Amino acid sequence: MSTQLALPIPGLGTEQVIDAQIPRPGRVFVNRNLRLSGIDWVGFDMDYTLAIYRQPAMDSLSVELTVERLIRRGYPAELADLEYDIRFPIRGLLIDKQHGHVLKMNRFKAVYQGYHGLRRLSQTELETLYWEDRIQPQTERYHWIDTLFGLSEVTSYAAIISALEKRGVDVDFSKLFDDIRDSIDKAHREGVVYKHVTADMDRFLDRDDSLARTLHKFRSAGKRLFVLTNSPAHYTESVMSYLLDGAMPEYSKWQNYFDAVIVGAKKPLWFNEGTPLRECSGSRRIEVSGALERGKIYEGGGLQDFETRMGMVGSKVLYVGDHIYGDILKSKKESSWRTAMIIQELDGEVAAYERAAGDLNRQRALQDVREKLEDELRFYQGRLKSLPKSRRPTADQNRFKLAIGRVRSELRSINEEQALLEDGIRKSFHPYWGSLLKDQGGTSSFGHQVETYADIYMRRVSCLRRYSPEQFFRCPYDFMPHEL
Repeated sequence: MSTQLALPIPGLGTEQVIDAQIPRPGRVFVNRNLRLSGIDWVGFDMDYTLAIYRQPAMDSLSVELTVERLIRRGYPAELADLEYDIRFPIRGLLIDKQHGHVLKMNRFKAVYQGYHGLRRLSQTELETLYWEDRIQPQTERYHWIDTLFGLSEVTSYAAIISALEKRGVDVDFSKLFDDIRDSIDKAHREGVVYKHVTADMDRFLDRDDSLARTLHKFRSAGKRLFVLTNSPAHYTESVMSYLLDGAMPEYSKWQNYFDAVIVGAKKPLWFNEGTPLRECSGSRRIEVSGALERGKIYEGGGLQDFETRMGMVGSKVLYVGDHIYGDILKSKKESSWRTAMIIQELDGEVAAYERAAGDLNRQRALQDVREKLEDELRFYQGRLKSLPKSRRPTADQNRFKLAIGRVRSELRSINEEQALLEDGIRKSFHPYWGSLLKDQGGTSSFGHQVETYADIYMRRVSCLRRYSPEQFFRCPYDFMPHEL
Protein backbone atom coordinates (compact mmCIF):
# COMPACT_ATOMS: atom_id res chain seq x y z
CA MET A 1 0.00 0.00 0.00
CA SER A 2 1.47 3.37 -1.00
CA THR A 3 1.86 6.40 1.23
CA GLN A 4 0.59 9.46 -0.64
CA LEU A 5 1.18 13.08 0.37
CA ALA A 6 -0.46 16.23 -0.99
CA LEU A 7 2.29 18.86 -1.24
CA PRO A 8 1.89 22.57 -2.25
CA ILE A 9 3.61 23.67 -5.48
CA PRO A 10 5.61 26.88 -4.73
CA GLY A 11 4.13 29.98 -6.37
CA LEU A 12 0.98 28.22 -7.56
CA GLY A 13 -0.84 27.47 -4.33
CA THR A 14 -2.01 24.14 -5.73
CA GLU A 15 -1.21 20.70 -4.41
CA GLN A 16 0.61 17.83 -6.06
CA VAL A 17 -0.02 14.28 -4.88
CA ILE A 18 3.18 12.23 -4.68
CA ASP A 19 3.97 8.72 -3.54
CA ALA A 20 6.23 9.13 -0.49
CA GLN A 21 6.91 5.44 0.01
CA ILE A 22 10.28 4.02 -1.01
CA PRO A 23 9.75 1.45 -3.80
CA ARG A 24 10.02 -2.09 -2.43
CA PRO A 25 13.28 -3.00 -4.29
CA GLY A 26 14.99 0.04 -2.77
CA ARG A 27 13.94 -0.53 0.84
CA VAL A 28 15.88 -1.66 3.86
CA PHE A 29 14.15 -4.63 5.51
CA VAL A 30 14.30 -5.07 9.27
CA ASN A 31 14.66 -8.17 11.45
CA ARG A 32 15.62 -6.37 14.67
CA ASN A 33 15.27 -2.77 15.79
CA LEU A 34 18.31 -0.67 14.85
CA ARG A 35 18.90 3.00 15.61
CA LEU A 36 21.41 4.52 13.22
CA SER A 37 21.69 7.44 15.62
CA GLY A 38 23.49 5.04 17.97
CA ILE A 39 25.99 3.91 15.32
CA ASP A 40 29.42 5.61 15.24
CA TRP A 41 31.19 3.29 12.80
CA VAL A 42 29.93 1.68 9.58
CA GLY A 43 32.11 -1.06 8.09
CA PHE A 44 31.82 -2.69 4.68
CA ASP A 45 32.94 -5.88 3.02
CA MET A 46 33.98 -5.30 -0.60
CA ASP A 47 33.02 -8.25 -2.83
CA TYR A 48 29.25 -8.42 -3.39
CA THR A 49 28.78 -5.57 -0.91
CA LEU A 50 30.45 -2.36 -2.09
CA ALA A 51 31.27 -4.14 -5.35
CA ILE A 52 28.18 -5.69 -6.94
CA TYR A 53 29.16 -8.26 -9.56
CA ARG A 54 27.29 -9.14 -12.73
CA GLN A 55 26.52 -12.70 -11.71
CA PRO A 56 26.04 -14.35 -15.14
CA ALA A 57 29.44 -13.06 -16.28
CA MET A 58 31.15 -14.16 -13.06
CA ASP A 59 29.54 -17.61 -13.14
CA SER A 60 30.45 -18.17 -16.78
CA LEU A 61 34.06 -17.19 -16.09
CA SER A 62 34.29 -19.38 -12.99
CA VAL A 63 32.84 -22.43 -14.78
CA GLU A 64 35.23 -21.94 -17.69
CA LEU A 65 38.26 -21.71 -15.38
CA THR A 66 37.07 -24.68 -13.33
CA VAL A 67 36.58 -26.94 -16.36
CA GLU A 68 40.00 -26.01 -17.76
CA ARG A 69 41.66 -27.18 -14.54
CA LEU A 70 39.55 -30.32 -14.28
CA ILE A 71 40.67 -31.38 -17.76
CA ARG A 72 44.29 -30.82 -16.70
CA ARG A 73 43.61 -33.20 -13.80
CA GLY A 74 42.60 -35.93 -16.24
CA TYR A 75 38.86 -35.41 -16.63
CA PRO A 76 37.48 -35.94 -20.18
CA ALA A 77 38.19 -33.13 -22.62
CA GLU A 78 34.51 -33.30 -23.65
CA LEU A 79 33.66 -31.39 -20.47
CA ALA A 80 34.68 -28.22 -22.30
CA ASP A 81 31.82 -28.76 -24.78
CA LEU A 82 29.03 -29.30 -22.23
CA GLU A 83 26.14 -26.91 -21.75
CA TYR A 84 26.41 -25.42 -18.27
CA ASP A 85 23.14 -23.90 -17.06
CA ILE A 86 24.26 -21.05 -14.81
CA ARG A 87 20.58 -20.47 -13.89
CA PHE A 88 20.51 -23.79 -12.02
CA PRO A 89 21.88 -22.88 -8.56
CA ILE A 90 20.83 -20.43 -5.87
CA ARG A 91 22.42 -19.63 -2.54
CA GLY A 92 21.48 -21.77 0.44
CA LEU A 93 21.79 -25.14 -1.30
CA LEU A 94 23.40 -28.15 0.34
CA ILE A 95 25.67 -30.56 -1.51
CA ASP A 96 25.42 -34.20 -0.43
CA LYS A 97 28.85 -35.40 -1.59
CA GLN A 98 28.05 -39.02 -0.74
CA HIS A 99 25.19 -39.31 -3.24
CA GLY A 100 25.94 -36.47 -5.66
CA HIS A 101 22.74 -34.66 -4.73
CA VAL A 102 22.01 -30.94 -4.55
CA LEU A 103 19.41 -30.16 -1.87
CA LYS A 104 17.36 -27.27 -0.55
CA MET A 105 16.40 -27.31 3.14
CA ASN A 106 13.80 -25.40 5.07
CA ARG A 107 14.56 -23.82 8.45
CA PHE A 108 13.97 -27.16 10.21
CA LYS A 109 16.56 -28.87 7.96
CA ALA A 110 13.80 -30.82 6.21
CA VAL A 111 14.38 -31.50 2.49
CA TYR A 112 11.48 -31.15 0.04
CA GLN A 113 13.49 -30.38 -3.12
CA GLY A 114 16.61 -31.93 -4.59
CA TYR A 115 18.43 -32.91 -7.77
CA HIS A 116 20.86 -35.63 -8.73
CA GLY A 117 22.86 -33.92 -11.41
CA LEU A 118 20.12 -32.14 -13.31
CA ARG A 119 17.49 -34.82 -12.61
CA ARG A 120 14.87 -33.79 -10.09
CA LEU A 121 14.68 -36.24 -7.19
CA SER A 122 11.31 -37.82 -6.49
CA GLN A 123 9.52 -37.39 -3.20
CA THR A 124 10.17 -41.07 -2.44
CA GLU A 125 13.92 -40.64 -2.96
CA LEU A 126 14.00 -37.59 -0.70
CA GLU A 127 11.97 -39.28 2.03
CA THR A 128 14.11 -42.43 1.93
CA LEU A 129 17.42 -40.60 2.28
CA TYR A 130 16.64 -37.49 4.33
CA TRP A 131 13.47 -37.89 6.36
CA GLU A 132 14.35 -40.78 8.65
CA ASP A 133 17.77 -39.49 9.73
CA ARG A 134 18.36 -35.85 10.61
CA ILE A 135 20.70 -34.06 8.18
CA GLN A 136 24.01 -32.95 9.72
CA PRO A 137 25.15 -30.10 7.41
CA GLN A 138 28.30 -29.46 9.45
CA THR A 139 29.78 -32.91 8.69
CA GLU A 140 32.26 -33.76 5.91
CA ARG A 141 29.50 -35.41 3.88
CA TYR A 142 27.83 -32.06 3.15
CA HIS A 143 28.90 -28.70 1.79
CA TRP A 144 26.85 -25.54 2.26
CA ILE A 145 26.64 -23.03 -0.63
CA ASP A 146 26.33 -19.72 1.20
CA THR A 147 28.11 -17.29 -1.15
CA LEU A 148 27.48 -16.13 -4.68
CA PHE A 149 31.07 -17.15 -5.48
CA GLY A 150 29.99 -20.75 -4.77
CA LEU A 151 27.21 -20.89 -7.39
CA SER A 152 29.59 -21.91 -10.18
CA GLU A 153 30.61 -24.96 -8.14
CA VAL A 154 27.01 -26.20 -8.18
CA THR A 155 26.61 -25.44 -11.89
CA SER A 156 29.72 -27.46 -12.73
CA TYR A 157 28.93 -30.32 -10.33
CA ALA A 158 25.37 -30.94 -11.53
CA ALA A 159 26.23 -30.73 -15.24
CA ILE A 160 29.29 -32.97 -14.99
CA ILE A 161 27.48 -35.65 -12.97
CA SER A 162 24.70 -35.78 -15.57
CA ALA A 163 27.20 -35.93 -18.46
CA LEU A 164 29.48 -38.58 -16.96
CA GLU A 165 26.62 -40.85 -15.85
CA LYS A 166 25.06 -40.56 -19.29
CA ARG A 167 28.33 -41.97 -20.67
CA GLY A 168 28.17 -44.81 -18.14
CA VAL A 169 31.05 -43.53 -16.01
CA ASP A 170 31.04 -44.59 -12.34
CA VAL A 171 31.37 -41.20 -10.62
CA ASP A 172 33.08 -40.65 -7.27
CA PHE A 173 30.75 -37.84 -6.20
CA SER A 174 32.82 -36.67 -3.24
CA LYS A 175 36.10 -36.58 -5.19
CA LEU A 176 34.43 -34.76 -8.08
CA PHE A 177 33.12 -32.01 -5.84
CA ASP A 178 36.44 -31.64 -4.02
CA ASP A 179 38.23 -31.41 -7.39
CA ILE A 180 35.79 -28.73 -8.57
CA ARG A 181 36.31 -26.71 -5.39
CA ASP A 182 40.08 -27.05 -5.57
CA SER A 183 40.09 -26.06 -9.25
CA ILE A 184 38.25 -22.78 -8.72
CA ASP A 185 40.26 -22.08 -5.56
CA LYS A 186 43.42 -22.62 -7.58
CA ALA A 187 42.20 -20.12 -10.18
CA HIS A 188 41.79 -17.57 -7.38
CA ARG A 189 45.19 -18.41 -5.85
CA GLU A 190 46.87 -18.03 -9.23
CA GLY A 191 45.24 -14.62 -9.62
CA VAL A 192 43.50 -15.63 -12.86
CA VAL A 193 40.03 -14.57 -11.67
CA TYR A 194 41.36 -11.21 -10.48
CA LYS A 195 43.17 -10.73 -13.80
CA HIS A 196 40.02 -11.34 -15.86
CA VAL A 197 37.87 -9.03 -13.72
CA THR A 198 40.31 -6.12 -13.62
CA ALA A 199 40.90 -6.42 -17.37
CA ASP A 200 37.19 -5.81 -18.13
CA MET A 201 35.53 -4.06 -15.19
CA ASP A 202 32.44 -3.05 -17.15
CA ARG A 203 31.70 -6.69 -17.97
CA PHE A 204 32.00 -8.01 -14.43
CA LEU A 205 31.04 -5.10 -12.14
CA ASP A 206 27.79 -3.17 -11.80
CA ARG A 207 29.00 0.33 -10.95
CA ASP A 208 26.45 1.98 -8.67
CA ASP A 209 26.40 5.76 -9.20
CA SER A 210 24.67 6.23 -5.82
CA LEU A 211 27.36 4.43 -3.80
CA ALA A 212 29.64 7.44 -3.38
CA ARG A 213 26.76 9.70 -2.30
CA THR A 214 25.65 7.07 0.23
CA LEU A 215 29.11 6.94 1.81
CA HIS A 216 29.32 10.74 1.76
CA LYS A 217 25.96 11.01 3.51
CA PHE A 218 27.23 8.85 6.38
CA ARG A 219 30.47 10.82 6.64
CA SER A 220 28.57 14.13 6.61
CA ALA A 221 26.52 12.85 9.55
CA GLY A 222 29.73 12.31 11.55
CA LYS A 223 29.99 8.56 11.16
CA ARG A 224 33.35 6.89 10.54
CA LEU A 225 33.67 4.31 7.79
CA PHE A 226 35.97 1.35 7.18
CA VAL A 227 36.53 -1.46 4.66
CA LEU A 228 37.16 -5.01 5.87
CA THR A 229 37.69 -7.47 3.01
CA ASN A 230 39.38 -10.79 2.34
CA SER A 231 40.49 -9.64 -1.12
CA PRO A 232 44.19 -8.86 -1.63
CA ALA A 233 45.52 -5.32 -1.72
CA HIS A 234 46.15 -5.03 -5.49
CA TYR A 235 42.68 -6.30 -6.36
CA THR A 236 40.97 -4.13 -3.74
CA GLU A 237 42.83 -1.10 -5.08
CA SER A 238 41.68 -1.81 -8.65
CA VAL A 239 38.04 -2.50 -7.82
CA MET A 240 37.58 0.36 -5.36
CA SER A 241 39.24 2.81 -7.74
CA TYR A 242 36.80 1.72 -10.45
CA LEU A 243 33.84 2.17 -8.11
CA LEU A 244 34.70 5.46 -6.42
CA ASP A 245 37.57 7.40 -7.98
CA GLY A 246 36.23 10.59 -9.55
CA ALA A 247 32.69 9.94 -8.31
CA MET A 248 32.61 13.09 -6.14
CA PRO A 249 34.89 16.14 -6.24
CA GLU A 250 35.19 16.13 -2.43
CA TYR A 251 37.23 12.89 -2.54
CA SER A 252 40.42 12.75 -4.59
CA LYS A 253 40.82 8.98 -4.15
CA TRP A 254 38.61 6.14 -2.95
CA GLN A 255 40.61 5.74 0.30
CA ASN A 256 39.45 9.19 1.40
CA TYR A 257 35.92 7.89 1.95
CA PHE A 258 37.18 5.57 4.70
CA ASP A 259 38.91 6.01 8.05
CA ALA A 260 40.47 2.56 7.81
CA VAL A 261 40.98 -0.02 5.05
CA ILE A 262 41.85 -3.64 5.86
CA VAL A 263 42.51 -6.18 3.10
CA GLY A 264 43.48 -9.87 3.27
CA ALA A 265 41.49 -10.11 6.49
CA LYS A 266 40.96 -13.89 6.35
CA LYS A 267 37.43 -13.71 7.71
CA PRO A 268 36.00 -15.55 9.62
CA LEU A 269 39.42 -16.05 11.29
CA TRP A 270 39.59 -12.25 11.69
CA PHE A 271 36.69 -12.34 14.16
CA ASN A 272 38.46 -14.92 16.34
CA GLU A 273 42.23 -15.00 16.89
CA GLY A 274 43.08 -12.97 13.80
CA THR A 275 46.54 -12.57 12.19
CA PRO A 276 49.37 -10.01 12.53
CA LEU A 277 48.42 -6.54 11.29
CA ARG A 278 50.68 -5.03 8.62
CA GLU A 279 50.68 -1.83 6.60
CA CYS A 280 50.78 -2.37 2.83
CA SER A 281 53.50 -0.29 1.19
CA GLY A 282 53.92 -1.52 -2.36
CA SER A 283 55.13 -5.11 -2.09
CA ARG A 284 56.37 -4.56 1.49
CA ARG A 285 54.44 -5.24 4.70
CA ILE A 286 55.32 -2.99 7.64
CA GLU A 287 54.52 -3.55 11.32
CA VAL A 288 51.93 -1.18 12.73
CA SER A 289 51.90 0.70 16.02
CA GLY A 290 48.96 2.78 17.16
CA ALA A 291 45.75 3.61 15.33
CA LEU A 292 45.23 2.96 11.65
CA GLU A 293 45.63 6.04 9.44
CA ARG A 294 43.17 7.29 6.88
CA GLY A 295 44.44 6.92 3.32
CA LYS A 296 46.60 3.88 4.05
CA ILE A 297 45.86 0.21 3.39
CA TYR A 298 46.44 -2.49 6.00
CA GLU A 299 46.46 -6.26 5.86
CA GLY A 300 45.30 -8.87 8.38
CA GLY A 301 44.69 -8.05 12.04
CA GLY A 302 41.80 -9.11 14.21
CA LEU A 303 38.62 -7.93 15.91
CA GLN A 304 39.87 -7.08 19.40
CA ASP A 305 43.06 -5.43 18.17
CA PHE A 306 41.10 -3.35 15.63
CA GLU A 307 38.56 -2.14 18.21
CA THR A 308 41.36 -1.20 20.62
CA ARG A 309 43.42 0.68 18.03
CA MET A 310 40.41 2.64 16.73
CA GLY A 311 38.76 3.25 20.11
CA MET A 312 35.58 1.52 19.04
CA VAL A 313 32.64 0.49 21.16
CA GLY A 314 31.40 -2.74 19.57
CA SER A 315 27.69 -2.03 20.00
CA LYS A 316 28.14 1.22 18.04
CA VAL A 317 29.50 -0.56 14.96
CA LEU A 318 27.34 -1.59 12.00
CA TYR A 319 29.01 -4.07 9.64
CA VAL A 320 27.62 -4.54 6.13
CA GLY A 321 28.43 -7.74 4.24
CA ASP A 322 27.06 -10.41 1.93
CA HIS A 323 28.52 -13.64 3.34
CA ILE A 324 26.09 -15.17 5.83
CA TYR A 325 28.90 -17.02 7.64
CA GLY A 326 32.09 -15.00 7.19
CA ASP A 327 30.49 -11.56 7.48
CA ILE A 328 27.16 -11.79 9.28
CA LEU A 329 27.07 -14.88 11.49
CA LYS A 330 30.64 -14.57 12.79
CA SER A 331 30.43 -10.83 13.46
CA LYS A 332 27.14 -11.40 15.30
CA LYS A 333 28.45 -14.32 17.38
CA GLU A 334 31.98 -13.09 18.13
CA SER A 335 31.27 -9.39 18.68
CA SER A 336 28.57 -6.95 19.67
CA TRP A 337 28.59 -5.40 16.19
CA ARG A 338 25.24 -4.81 14.53
CA THR A 339 24.80 -6.46 11.14
CA ALA A 340 23.42 -5.55 7.73
CA MET A 341 23.30 -8.07 4.90
CA ILE A 342 23.45 -7.34 1.18
CA ILE A 343 21.29 -9.76 -0.81
CA GLN A 344 21.59 -8.68 -4.43
CA GLU A 345 19.09 -11.41 -5.42
CA LEU A 346 16.36 -9.33 -3.72
CA ASP A 347 15.71 -7.66 -7.09
CA GLY A 348 14.46 -10.96 -8.45
CA GLU A 349 12.77 -12.01 -5.21
CA VAL A 350 10.72 -8.81 -4.99
CA ALA A 351 9.76 -8.92 -8.67
CA ALA A 352 8.68 -12.57 -8.34
CA TYR A 353 6.71 -11.81 -5.18
CA GLU A 354 4.80 -9.11 -7.03
CA ARG A 355 4.20 -11.38 -10.05
CA ALA A 356 2.87 -14.13 -7.81
CA ALA A 357 0.78 -11.82 -5.60
CA GLY A 358 -2.54 -13.05 -7.04
CA ASP A 359 -1.62 -16.72 -6.55
CA LEU A 360 -0.32 -16.03 -3.04
CA ASN A 361 -3.57 -14.28 -2.09
CA ARG A 362 -5.57 -17.17 -3.54
CA GLN A 363 -3.40 -19.62 -1.59
CA ARG A 364 -4.09 -17.77 1.67
CA ALA A 365 -7.83 -17.64 0.91
CA LEU A 366 -7.87 -21.39 0.26
CA GLN A 367 -6.12 -21.98 3.57
CA ASP A 368 -8.89 -20.09 5.37
CA VAL A 369 -11.51 -22.17 3.55
CA ARG A 370 -9.60 -25.36 4.40
CA GLU A 371 -9.61 -24.54 8.12
CA LYS A 372 -13.37 -23.95 8.08
CA LEU A 373 -13.97 -27.19 6.18
CA GLU A 374 -11.78 -29.14 8.61
CA ASP A 375 -13.80 -27.70 11.51
CA GLU A 376 -16.97 -28.72 9.66
CA LEU A 377 -15.60 -32.23 9.06
CA ARG A 378 -14.75 -32.69 12.74
CA PHE A 379 -18.27 -31.55 13.68
CA TYR A 380 -20.04 -34.00 11.34
CA GLN A 381 -17.75 -36.87 12.30
CA GLY A 382 -18.39 -36.17 15.99
CA ARG A 383 -22.16 -36.02 15.49
CA LEU A 384 -22.11 -39.26 13.48
CA LYS A 385 -20.21 -41.09 16.21
CA SER A 386 -22.62 -39.80 18.85
CA LEU A 387 -25.65 -41.36 17.14
CA PRO A 388 -26.94 -44.71 18.48
CA LYS A 389 -25.80 -47.68 16.43
CA SER A 390 -28.50 -49.36 14.35
CA ARG A 391 -28.69 -52.17 11.82
CA ARG A 392 -30.13 -49.89 9.18
CA PRO A 393 -28.77 -46.39 8.49
CA THR A 394 -31.04 -43.72 9.92
CA ALA A 395 -31.93 -40.48 8.20
CA ASP A 396 -29.52 -38.58 10.51
CA GLN A 397 -26.69 -41.01 9.76
CA ASN A 398 -27.27 -40.66 6.02
CA ARG A 399 -27.39 -36.89 6.33
CA PHE A 400 -24.08 -36.71 8.23
CA LYS A 401 -22.39 -39.19 5.89
CA LEU A 402 -23.43 -37.11 2.88
CA ALA A 403 -22.09 -33.98 4.57
CA ILE A 404 -18.80 -35.73 5.37
CA GLY A 405 -18.47 -36.88 1.76
CA ARG A 406 -19.15 -33.38 0.47
CA VAL A 407 -16.56 -31.80 2.80
CA ARG A 408 -13.92 -34.39 1.89
CA SER A 409 -14.54 -33.77 -1.81
CA GLU A 410 -14.13 -30.02 -1.31
CA LEU A 411 -10.91 -30.60 0.66
CA ARG A 412 -9.53 -32.76 -2.17
CA SER A 413 -10.31 -29.98 -4.66
CA ILE A 414 -8.53 -27.46 -2.44
CA ASN A 415 -5.48 -29.73 -2.15
CA GLU A 416 -5.31 -30.10 -5.92
CA GLU A 417 -5.63 -26.36 -6.52
CA GLN A 418 -3.07 -25.56 -3.83
CA ALA A 419 -0.58 -27.99 -5.40
CA LEU A 420 -0.99 -26.22 -8.75
CA LEU A 421 -0.65 -22.81 -7.10
CA GLU A 422 2.47 -23.92 -5.21
CA ASP A 423 4.12 -25.11 -8.41
CA GLY A 424 3.25 -21.87 -10.22
CA ILE A 425 4.49 -19.70 -7.35
CA ARG A 426 7.74 -21.67 -7.16
CA LYS A 427 8.38 -21.20 -10.88
CA SER A 428 7.66 -17.47 -10.59
CA PHE A 429 10.73 -17.19 -8.36
CA HIS A 430 13.17 -19.70 -9.86
CA PRO A 431 12.71 -22.45 -12.46
CA TYR A 432 14.46 -25.05 -10.32
CA TRP A 433 14.25 -24.03 -6.65
CA GLY A 434 11.59 -21.41 -6.12
CA SER A 435 12.21 -18.59 -3.65
CA LEU A 436 15.67 -18.01 -2.20
CA LEU A 437 14.26 -17.12 1.22
CA LYS A 438 11.17 -19.35 1.45
CA ASP A 439 10.41 -23.06 1.07
CA GLN A 440 7.14 -24.97 1.33
CA GLY A 441 5.34 -21.88 2.59
CA GLY A 442 7.85 -21.33 5.39
CA THR A 443 11.36 -19.93 5.66
CA SER A 444 14.19 -21.67 3.82
CA SER A 445 17.39 -22.58 5.63
CA PHE A 446 19.09 -19.57 4.02
CA GLY A 447 16.17 -17.28 4.86
CA HIS A 448 16.24 -18.51 8.46
CA GLN A 449 19.92 -17.57 8.75
CA VAL A 450 19.18 -14.12 7.35
CA GLU A 451 16.41 -13.71 9.95
CA THR A 452 18.63 -14.96 12.77
CA TYR A 453 21.87 -13.09 12.12
CA ALA A 454 21.15 -10.00 10.00
CA ASP A 455 19.63 -7.06 11.88
CA ILE A 456 18.70 -5.45 8.55
CA TYR A 457 19.06 -6.51 4.92
CA MET A 458 18.80 -4.87 1.49
CA ARG A 459 19.71 -5.38 -2.17
CA ARG A 460 22.73 -3.03 -2.16
CA VAL A 461 24.51 -0.48 0.02
CA SER A 462 22.98 2.51 -1.77
CA CYS A 463 19.52 1.56 -0.43
CA LEU A 464 20.68 3.25 2.78
CA ARG A 465 20.92 6.59 0.97
CA ARG A 466 17.13 6.96 1.01
CA TYR A 467 17.12 6.94 4.81
CA SER A 468 18.33 9.43 7.39
CA PRO A 469 21.67 8.64 9.09
CA GLU A 470 19.59 8.91 12.28
CA GLN A 471 16.93 6.46 11.06
CA PHE A 472 15.27 4.14 13.57
CA PHE A 473 14.67 0.87 11.73
CA ARG A 474 11.76 -0.86 13.47
CA CYS A 475 11.08 -4.53 12.94
CA PRO A 476 7.48 -5.57 12.18
CA TYR A 477 5.41 -7.14 14.93
CA ASP A 478 6.17 -10.86 14.95
CA PHE A 479 2.95 -12.87 15.24
CA MET A 480 2.92 -16.33 16.74
CA PRO A 481 0.43 -18.87 15.35
CA HIS A 482 -1.99 -18.41 18.26
CA GLU A 483 -2.15 -14.66 17.53
CA LEU A 484 -3.23 -15.04 13.91
